[in-house]
Amino acid sequence: MSGDGASVPQGVDPRELWLHQDRPRRGRRPAFTREGIVDAAVELADMEGLEAVTMRKVAARVGAGVMSLYSYAPDKETLLELMVDRVAGELSGGPAPTGDWRADLKAVARSQRANMLRHPWLPAALGSRRTPGPHTLAFMEHVLAALRPTGLDGAARMEVFAQVTGFVAGHVAHEVAQAAAARTPERLAAEARYLAEVAADGRHPELAEALASPRRPVDPDATFTRFLDRLVDGLDVA
Repeated sequence: MSGDGASVPQGVDPRELWLHQDRPRRGRRPAFTREGIVDAAVELADMEGLEAVTMRKVAARVGAGVMSLYSYAPDKETLLELMVDRVAGELSGGPAPTGDWRADLKAVARSQRANMLRHPWLPAALGSRRTPGPHTLAFMEHVLAALRPTGLDGAARMEVFAQVTGFVAGHVAHEVAQAAAARTPERLAAEARYLAEVAADGRHPELAEALASPRRPVDPDATFTRFLDRLVDGLDVA
């Protein structure tokens, strides 16, 4: 059994984790549910970040003893898997594929971005290999169906899905970091002075030209759309 600092999964059988979760237990009716514990962990991560999610803090949030949580999630890594699938449930139930796979894929990416902005800890959580739970599987099924008109085989469609998800996760992580940096204008001013000096040293002509170009208005939605269009419109599915 692992404590708060566990970083290596304890090898929970995916079948036990996802397929047998509703199997009735013997003895007294439990005071807590796995759903309630996972919801508490998600709320904690949303407010304080992923590093704040410890078994002790989650237990305190639901009014339980730490040891009682281990029957629902034997370690923090398992709890994180449950959290990832919990928020994936916000993505399921979208509109049926239209047949325009590029438009559908862009819609998928926009919904992923919105989901990750609601849960800023999610991009980091997705960096580890995870066993997909029922909500994640439902979303994957939706995306793979949307990509069927590409004519790609199943493995290639999985790669496209992974590519777009990776793009969205990286973009949102950068977006969140930029928003945090914007709250420290003195740091931004110092970075601007540094880049101006670098651009003037004559050794970085390409950078100097880029920095001299007209700046686009700061519009996170427009920036994401521009990047997403370049990615999806440039996919070669021939």
